[in-house]
Amino acid sequence: MALYGANVEYGLHCLLLLVRMPGGAGADGATLPPSAGDLAAYQGVSPSYLAKTFTRLEKAGLVRATEGAGGGFELARPAAEISVLDVVDALEGGRKLFDCQDVRHRCILYADAPPAWATSGTCGIHAVMLQAERQMRQVLGATSLADLAAGLAPKVPAEFERQARAWFAERAARRGNRRAGRAGKDAG
Repeated sequence: MALYGANVEYGLHCLLLLVRMPGGAGADGATLPPSAGDLAAYQGVSPSYLAKTFTRLEKAGLVRATEGAGGGFELARPAAEISVLDVVDALEGGRKLFDCQDVRHRCILYADAPPAWATSGTCGIHAVMLQAERQMRQVLGATSLADLAAGLAPKVPAEFERQARAWFAERAARRGNRRAGRAGKDAG
């Protein structure tokens, strides 16, 4: 069982693509950032699923949408200022690592009420889980999108990077052409 949902993985991959793929030129020459549809197609995931992910990322102030038919998404702040923890919290809402059920209160031998010795202080199991969660959040908070992108850069062959940029640029050009076509119809 995974602690965090697939939306965290897709969200992080999308944000890394925004770091690495600045977008392409539209018909008017303006740079068009990748759209949620482009990012969904690139990763083979449902556009509606990814749109929900981007809604959460936008509400958290991690991305901003550009308006219009050729619009897309871009990071709302520099990659070095967005931590993995920011993304996790935006998409998972601060989900806890461990949900203590206070099992120590339920022993059948306690009859009416558990004795003080059994319930005083923080449960040892819960304490370990809290410590693990603090450490995990510390690591996630200390790792930025820029750090992830820097670690990815040496692994990605230059030819693949060129193909990915060309793919996103071609998608942006198509969106830009559609936007220009709509603007021409509105002017006419």
